[in-house]
Amino acid sequence: MNTKDFYYDLPPELIAQTPLEKRDASRLMLLNKSNGEIGHDYFYNLIKFLNPGDCLILNDSRVLPARLIGQRLPGGGACELLLLNDKGGNIWECLVRPGRRMRPGTRLIFGGGELRAEILEIADGGNRLIKFIYDGIFLEILEELGKMPLPPYIHAELQNRERYQTVYAKSPGSAAAPTAGLHFTPELLNKIQEKGVQIGYVTLHVGLGTFRPVREADLTEHEMHKEFCMVSQETADLVNHTRAAGGRCICAGTTSCRTLETWADENGILNPGAGWTGIYIYPGYQFKITDGSITNFHLPESTLLMLVSAFAGRENILAAYREAVEKRYRFFSFGDAMFLY
Repeated sequence: MNTKDFYYDLPPELIAQTPLEKRDASRLMLLNKSNGEIGHDYFYNLIKFLNPGDCLILNDSRVLPARLIGQRLPGGGACELLLLNDKGGNIWECLVRPGRRMRPGTRLIFGGGELRAEILEIADGGNRLIKFIYDGIFLEILEELGKMPLPPYIHAELQNRERYQTVYAKSPGSAAAPTAGLHFTPELLNKIQEKGVQIGYVTLHVGLGTFRPVREADLTEHEMHKEFCMVSQETADLVNHTRAAGGRCICAGTTSCRTLETWADENGILNPGAGWTGIYIYPGYQFKITDGSITNFHLPESTLLMLVSAFAGRENILAAYREAVEKRYRFFSFGDAMFLY
């Protein structure tokens, strides 16, 4: 299977640079995976397409303000870090800039010295393992000194960092937002529950691999990045009871979908669990849990585009994307949404 089969043309001006004033005012494309039928609506009307007895699964991961700008010691040259994975013992795996000057033994300082660090070693892929030194609570210091790690295709300054968080985010750990969830408001979630749709939560801490295109010509040779995810007993029970009663399990975002599919068994039963997932979903995959998906529009030749193609069919997805371009939908993190059913 060729990676180039998942390419599409996207005019750069359709890449959303800022969020809409109202989260749920985004457009909503509807795609019937059985017949390819396409419809158009707005996200605030999502409730029309959910049924009593369904369950909606949301990823409650919270984005860390994981971009740090500081100085190298000695000399005072500028440096930039992006925190990726917490390795324990105040050691993080980080992307660094400038790479050539960030050698093991280099000391770093951020803010007025509230946060200090030392580069310990070079990890796989050129990332660095960095030990942080501080007084107090690390996440509080990060909230004060850090910046939001916006995707590379967003060039505008984010005025309100909470707009890159879902309204239900509570578990810090992501390097990027689970963007399908950015459209929900507390009011819309209340209406969904009032209709008889139960809401459950999983956690998947999104890594930067989510933005990387597949480089291999044969997509099956791509090695998926690993991310930490977790399903509680409560959520497992909700999903299993919903599906046993004939309801649908609707995943908000590819991260929720990947989490459920990671912890599902071959009989379609969801088990509680926590750990690292490298699940790679592309056409040919048999979904065990996911009955519907709310998702944003994804980058060409990305693993996320392959996942939604596995769910709704490659030809259906590419036809929908062509129509989205024609109708001037907004793409990617701050863009519009799709409901695949």
